[in-house]
This record gives sequence, C-alpha cells and structure tokens, in this order.
Amino acid sequence: MESPINFYSKTKFDLKSKKKHADWLKAVIESEEKEVEGINYIFCSDEDLLFMNQRYLDHDTFTDIITFDYSEDESISAEIYISIDRVKENSKNFKVKFENELKRVLVHGILHCCGYGDSTEESKAKMRALENNKMELFHVEQK
Repeated sequence: MESPINFYSKTKFDLKSKKKHADWLKAVIESEEKEVEGINYIFCSDEDLLFMNQRYLDHDTFTDIITFDYSEDESISAEIYISIDRVKENSKNFKVKFENELKRVLVHGILHCCGYGDSTEESKAKMRALENNKMELFHVEQK
C-alpha cells in the first residue's frame, strides 16, 4: 500500500529514510488532531521555487518552501515544494546540520496545513516553537 506521504525529487537530492520521515510527519499531524489524506513533498532547486513564487504568489524572492494546501476540515492534503539549495544555504547561515534544517522545513509545511501562520513576529515565534517541539517527535520511537 502506498503511503499517504510521499517524497519526489526534481533535483539530485534523495531523502534517506523516507519511511521514518513519513511516520514522523504522520505523528506530527496526529498530534494536531488531524488526519493525513495525502501529502506530496517535491524537492527542487532555487530556480524552480523562484519560478513558482513569481508565478503563483507574485513574490520575486528565493524561498525554502512553498505549500499548496488543499486541506479540508481535519483532513490534511497538500503539495509541498522545498528548495534543497535554500535548505543547504540556510543550514550554513544558521549553523545547523542540513538534516535538522530539512526537518524544520518539512514540518513547517505541515504546520501551515494545520492552520498556523507566520506573517507576524508573534506568529513567527509561535511557529518556531512548534517546529522545535514537533522536531523532537522525530526521535520518538515510531510505530
């Protein structure tokens, strides 16, 4: 049976431990009292995400993630595009391991689908705290 959380790549990046990541993200969603309908993560380049940012969001900036949220009620459904270039750059800038920055971005998209925003300083701080909290679930033994 195919997982409701899938990972695809338009770049040379290949996510290791896909099942462990999918199980963790499912646990995050369940911790928010939601259920997974279907989530596709697409890893891509800065150029891919810049094009999407310009075309769909009218933003002319690089970004690490764009989430297309199709969720309804308590059912989470989304396409989440992540720039591996940006995650690498941010991991260097923030002096964190690439894997940790990637987890932060993976969970960031889920949190948006769960109704959390990050457009104000207060909501950004709440989002960061939630990211940290949910990242701890990655190390919890999964089913």
